[in-house]
Amino acid sequence: MINKFHLLGPEAATMALPQRFTCPYCYEPHPLALMAVEQVQQYVSSRTDWADELGAGKMLGVLVAQDAQGQLGFLAAFSGNLAGSVHHDYFVPPVYDLLDPHGEFKRGEAQITAINHEVERLKHSPELAAMMKREAEEKQLMGTEIEAFKTMMVQHKLTRDQRRQDPDITPDELEELLNQSRFEKAELRRIRQRHEEKQREITAEIADFNDHIAELKARRKAMSEALQERIFRLFVVSNALGERRDLVDVFRPLGTLPPAGAGECCAPRLLNFSYNNGLSPVCMAEIWWGASPMGEVRHHGHFYPACRSKCKPILDFMMQGLDVEDNALGQPLDDMTLDVVYDDQWLTVLNKPSGMLTVPGKLLEDSLLSRFQAAHPEAVGPIVVHRLDQETSGLVIFAKDKATHKSLQQQFESHSIKKRYIALLDGLVENDGGVIDLPLLPDINDRPRQRVDKEYGKPSVTRYQVLERSDTLTRVAFTPLTGRTHQLRVHASHPLGLNCPIVGDRLYGTAATRLMLHAERITFTHPATGQQITLDCPPDF
Repeated sequence: MINKFHLLGPEAATMALPQRFTCPYCYEPHPLALMAVEQVQQYVSSRTDWADELGAGKMLGVLVAQDAQGQLGFLAAFSGNLAGSVHHDYFVPPVYDLLDPHGEFKRGEAQITAINHEVERLKHSPELAAMMKREAEEKQLMGTEIEAFKTMMVQHKLTRDQRRQDPDITPDELEELLNQSRFEKAELRRIRQRHEEKQREITAEIADFNDHIAELKARRKAMSEALQERIFRLFVVSNALGERRDLVDVFRPLGTLPPAGAGECCAPRLLNFSYNNGLSPVCMAEIWWGASPMGEVRHHGHFYPACRSKCKPILDFMMQGLDVEDNALGQPLDDMTLDVVYDDQWLTVLNKPSGMLTVPGKLLEDSLLSRFQAAHPEAVGPIVVHRLDQETSGLVIFAKDKATHKSLQQQFESHSIKKRYIALLDGLVENDGGVIDLPLLPDINDRPRQRVDKEYGKPSVTRYQVLERSDTLTRVAFTPLTGRTHQLRVHASHPLGLNCPIVGDRLYGTAATRLMLHAERITFTHPATGQQITLDCPPDF
C-alpha cells in the first residue's frame, strides 16, 4: 500500500472532516477531495508518456481516507485501463484484473476469439464462395436454357399454326401437332424441375454450411455469457460492514447480470482498496480529464456523479456501514405553497421550483403533482400534460378533466404549444443566435443521461438567442422545436452544440446550488375557450 496511500499536507490537518461520507450520485466535492484532486492532476500532467491517451479522455477518482494512525491521505484511481495496463504505482489496483494474461478472462477470451476466427474463416472460405458461385451459375444456366427452349416453342407453335391452316391436313397430323405441343410443355416442366433439383441440392449444401456457422455463433454466445458470469464471480467487493459479495450476487435483486464494464470504474476500485487495507473512507470525488468522448458530454476538469446502471447497485452495497450523505435529489423540498400562475375550472399553470419532481419518482413521492392533487381534489382523469426535469424550474400545465388533458396533449404532439426557456451558461457563446440540431439517444449505461447519436438518435432541434454576456457567463433564451429528454442541457453543453454547459448542471457540467434553467414562457390554445394564452414567469436568477 506504500505507493497507493498518498498523505495530504499539513494544511489538511487544519480542515474539518465531513460529518458524513459523500453521496456519489449528487455531491459537491469537499475541500479535502479538491486537495487530493489537485495532486492527482499534477501527477498525471507530469506523465508526458500518457499525454495522448489521457488527452483523449479518462475518468479519474480520489478517495480521501484515514489510516490506522489517523493520518489523512488519499487514494487515486482511473476507470478502465491506462497505457495497456490496470496496474500503476500511483493508482489503486482493479477489483479484478481483466488484462492478466494467465487469468480466467484472457483464457476464456482466447477460446471465444478462436471461434470468432473460425466463423470469419468459414464466412469467407473458398468452399462457401464456390457453392455460392455454383448456385448463381445454376440459376443463370436455368434461365438461359428455359429462355432458349421457350423461344424454340414459340417458333414451333408458329409452324404448327401455319400447318393447321392447310385444308388438306389429316386428323392424324393434327393429333401429331397436338402431341408435339404437349411434349414441349412437359419438357419445359422437366427442364425446370431438373434445374430446380440441382438448385435445391446446392442450397442444401449452403444451408448445412451456414448451419455450422450458426452453431459456432450459438456456442460463442453461450461461452461468452458463461465467461461473463464467471468473471463477475471474480469481481468480489467489500463494504464497511466487512461483508464481501461478488457482482453476480450484487445485481441478483435486479434480476439481471451486471452490464459490461461493471466494477471497472473509479469508485468501486477506491472503496474496495480502502476496505481491504484498513483505511476509513472520509470523502470521494470523480473528475473527467481530457476531451469529451464522441456522443457524450464530459468537460475537462469537471466533477461527475457515479453512473447509475453499472455503479449504483455496486456502490449501494459497498457503502453499507458508512454514514452517507442524503441524496439531495431524493429529498422532499420544505413545505411551500403552490406558485399559481394561472388557474380556472379547466386547468392550472404552476411555477415549479428547482429540485422538485413533476411527478412522483422511484425514490421520492413528493412532487408538484402530489401537491397539486392535494390542493385540487376536484381534478379528475389524466392530469399531467408535460413535465420538467427535477432540477429545472418554470411553467407546468396541469389539466383538471379528461377533455382538457386530451386537447392539451394533442397540442403538444402537433408542436402547436410554444415554450421558451431562460438559461445561464458557463462560458461565452460566440454567435448571437442560431439553431442546434443534434439527435439524442438515452445512454443505456447511465440513465437518465442522454448522448448524441447521429445514426440512431431521435431528431432534436433547439433555437437559441443570446440575451446577455458577462465575463464568463452567457444568458440565453432557448426555444425547443422538439421535446427530447435533457435536450436543452445536452445542446448547451455538447462540443457540437454551444459547448457551454448550463450553470449548475451536475450531469453535463458542474454542480452548483441549482440548475440555472427555467421554463419562462408558454403559449397554448385554451381547450375550452379557444383563446390563445401566453403566460410569462421570469426566472429568479
